[in-house]
Amino acid sequence: MSAITTHVLDTSRGRPAADLKVELHKKSGEEWKSVGVGITDASGRCNGLLGETPLAVGTYRLTFHAATYFQAQRVESFYSDIPVVFEVRDARTHYHVPLLISPFGYSTYRGT
Repeated sequence: MSAITTHVLDTSRGRPAADLKVELHKKSGEEWKSVGVGITDASGRCNGLLGETPLAVGTYRLTFHAATYFQAQRVESFYSDIPVVFEVRDARTHYHVPLLISPFGYSTYRGT
């Protein structure tokens, strides 16, 4: 399992958000460098974003491609992409960043 994971739940449907594309970037100076990409599984989880790459201290951004997900559900939505920027201060720690989405809102938090 990657040191950065996520779990996406579609609160409008009351179920996991399967087949949602998630990108992971790390900030390097003023630029963002891609360090991983994944698709949520049937349980809404994406556990392999970093693969075998070790976690490093720094600023990371998870981008959830919400519009594509909702288009596949044939549901109109407001947000196209949902970026979540966070700090990794201890590279020995696991970072789990869940996302709760609906067509017109979202919420996130640091999970376990």
